[in-house]
Amino acid sequence: MAAVLAGLVLTGCGRGGGNAERQNLDRFTAEEIYKRGEFELENSRRPEDAVFYFSEVERLYPYSEWAKRALIMQAYSNHRAENYEEARSAAQRFIDTYPGDEDAAYAQYLLALSYYDQIDEIGRDQGLTFQALQGLRSVIEEYPDSEYARSAILKFDLAFDHLAAKEMEIGRYYLKRGHYAASINRFRVVVEEFQTTSQTPEALLRLVEAYLALGLTDEAQTAGAILGYNFRSSPFYEDAYRQLRGRGLSAEARGDNWLANVYRQMIQGRWL
Repeated sequence: MAAVLAGLVLTGCGRGGGNAERQNLDRFTAEEIYKRGEFELENSRRPEDAVFYFSEVERLYPYSEWAKRALIMQAYSNHRAENYEEARSAAQRFIDTYPGDEDAAYAQYLLALSYYDQIDEIGRDQGLTFQALQGLRSVIEEYPDSEYARSAILKFDLAFDHLAAKEMEIGRYYLKRGHYAASINRFRVVVEEFQTTSQTPEALLRLVEAYLALGLTDEAQTAGAILGYNFRSSPFYEDAYRQLRGRGLSAEARGDNWLANVYRQMIQGRWL
């Protein structure tokens, strides 16, 4: 096998999969070409080189066991190369072709990861985050006993927090410019839809600020009450308490508004 790999190394010097190289690869078995792909993946700084060989296995031996292995390795190698669309395509083809295979869970995980690894900053289009959440949820729900489920859960929580952070960023923008109603809409989304994320305490504080600015004291006091009930040790609560006291108000549920409803649900154990 070492001699075969050496021969493959010599014939594979030209990158990009030219015709001469394709003709040379025709002389090798599926296993030999696959092993060359592994060699490239381990020793080359260009994962794209490994992709070529794994793709050739699938092209030359399309219905073999090695073709199945090569397909999942195409997804992995493309992901390593940050060719995320190609990684998704290969992973999805594996799932569609081999849905019952033991590597289907890994293919689904790679599919989700190809979206997740593109979430690099809050300001980006959140479409990638939604796609990552959908993919990670599929791993968690369809393969709950797989070794990838735990990692998917952790990444799902981080991606979920990312969406909440985006709402907070926009809400703070509106609040700073005195667009209180618009800011409240954003903070409300965090409290109602992302209440398990790390963004919730600040969202409640900003609701106190926005409602005080509008003179809606019942809502401000209720937001402060929710904050105090769940995050009393948080510096956000200290800030909210200070602002309320400055107006002669206390942190308590008052009135009949959406925050009062959240407070009642929370007391009854259906919130957080």
